[in-house]
Amino acid sequence: MKKIFLLLILTVLSIFTYAQSADDIVGKWMSSSGEAHIQIYKKGNTYSGKIVWLKNPKHDNGKPKLDENNPNTSLKSRPILGLEIVKDLKFNNEFWENGIIYDPQSGKNYSSKITLKGSNQLSLRGYIGLSLIGRSEIWTKVK
Repeated sequence: MKKIFLLLILTVLSIFTYAQSADDIVGKWMSSSGEAHIQIYKKGNTYSGKIVWLKNPKHDNGKPKLDENNPNTSLKSRPILGLEIVKDLKFNNEFWENGIIYDPQSGKNYSSKITLKGSNQLSLRGYIGLSLIGRSEIWTKVK
């Protein structure tokens, strides 16, 4: 009986050890292309992320890359470096959802869902309407 009780306690403890925390998403992540690093941070009760590093932050003419594909004319002059591209993600005990991911390459906003894979990969899903219709990519933790 003692062995069964001990085994039960060890099982419960191991489940708690591997349970995800809402703040596990916080940190610096490299995009799947390797072209950008995104810093994800807590903002009140939600999570957001901004571009903190670009492989090529400037055009060939030496000028910073801007948010030129944004449909809002007044936002086209914003630098890509420092741009907040992840907004309002909420943790639901398994994954982060109900946020927005902005793609500066297309100038479009997408609904988003992010799942942590192990301790060093995020699986991002951007979609319009149903999450079945969308695009996924993997971001890797930057050390």
